[in-house]
Amino acid sequence: MSLTEMLWSDVEDVYAKVLAHPFVTGLTDGSLPHESFRHYIVQDSHYLRGYSKALAACAAKAPTDDETVMFATSATSAVAAEQGMHAALVDALGTTAEAAAKEPVAPATQAYLSYLLAVAHGGSYGEAVATVLPCYWIYAKVGAELYARSSPDPLYARWIAMYGDEEFQSVVDAVLAVTDRIGETAGPAEIERMRRHFHTTTRYEWMFWDGAWRRETWPV
Repeated sequence: MSLTEMLWSDVEDVYAKVLAHPFVTGLTDGSLPHESFRHYIVQDSHYLRGYSKALAACAAKAPTDDETVMFATSATSAVAAEQGMHAALVDALGTTAEAAAKEPVAPATQAYLSYLLAVAHGGSYGEAVATVLPCYWIYAKVGAELYARSSPDPLYARWIAMYGDEEFQSVVDAVLAVTDRIGETAGPAEIERMRRHFHTTTRYEWMFWDGAWRRETWPV
């Protein structure tokens, strides 16, 4: 069993719960309230700024020039996505990128980012890659599922198209190949840490969707 096969076997139940979540099903049937989607886009803008820093840490730890370039390019792309499509979406949702940037970072977003950055900076290269991988892989899989169905809501259809396209999938495939390469030489203890980090951030993916669905705010 390859490392990516092992990692996915650990989270198949979590992924099934992601697909069944009312936020995700509401995208395709058009029933998701725009306020929940707005919450998601605002929090995703916060998240991507931190995620790009985690990807930059992966680039700094990478053992080859090709992998350094791959993660550095992804870090740049994360920022570009935040500045481009997200700015257009928040405008369509009745706010501005400037106003969205001033809104508080929600609890699930803060917890997810804190974990990502702690492992990306403090762990091994393998641990860092395993920690950032769910954001690539879950979105590609969810995007492919949703792309086949699209949405009667043009705003949601536009978002779905971004994650369902072949270019994004090719980026994900490259990261999966790197993960399997790491798995060929990593020792048992590092593999266990990678599995734990991958499982944790996959669970944070579900929590991110759920926080948007509930329009999560700090309780105190």
